[in-house]
Amino acid sequence: MPAKLSWTHIITLLGVSDDTARKFYEKQTVLENWGYRELERQISSSLFERLALSKDKKGVLQLAEKGHIITDSSEAIKDPYVLDFLKIPQSHRVTEKALEQKIIDNLQMFLLELGKGFAFVARQYKISLRNRHFYIDLVFYHRILKCFVLIDLKIKQVEHYDIGQMNLYLNYFKSEENVEDDHEPIGIILSAEKDEVLVEYATGGISNKIFVSKYQLYLPDKKELQNKVQAILEKEG
Repeated sequence: MPAKLSWTHIITLLGVSDDTARKFYEKQTVLENWGYRELERQISSSLFERLALSKDKKGVLQLAEKGHIITDSSEAIKDPYVLDFLKIPQSHRVTEKALEQKIIDNLQMFLLELGKGFAFVARQYKISLRNRHFYIDLVFYHRILKCFVLIDLKIKQVEHYDIGQMNLYLNYFKSEENVEDDHEPIGIILSAEKDEVLVEYATGGISNKIFVSKYQLYLPDKKELQNKVQAILEKEG
């Protein structure tokens, strides 16, 4: 194991029984300079499995060998995002305002969940168009991709007009906020539920980079995710 890892890191990693997952967490700990508590958090939230499910067999093995290397906007997005650290009971009905405040109160953990490269810019970012005012819930900047990342929070299912609103925000940022070296902004609509078919049709033909991801307030079923990743690895080719 790399010399950069402490004894506590090593003990934590030895608790990961799957070799492929353990290699990933070892590599990612070095890449992102995780402390052992951050490492524990990523293991408990099944980060490897969540990232692996969007890849083929080659991609999963590459993830283990090289870690999570971000080269384009799609690789910076997770689905779902695990927000168990907000400690909101599943049965509790939370408002979008309260969800946003919880995220701000736990910003360090939220940045860890977002992943490497995200820097916080603002909350309730105001934009004005001919005396009409709009507020973007959360704005970040991605240092690796060199672009703004706009996040809109939804406590219910995403609707087509939510996607249209995000498209407006992205067009505004491209025109009014981007400077010479900035790449096109990314929009993430973070929702409790999403209809895959509706999202596919609502985003079709839109040139802006809009992603709709679910959030969950509890840790995922690790065994179920592990079985799905194993099925990917057992495929031929």
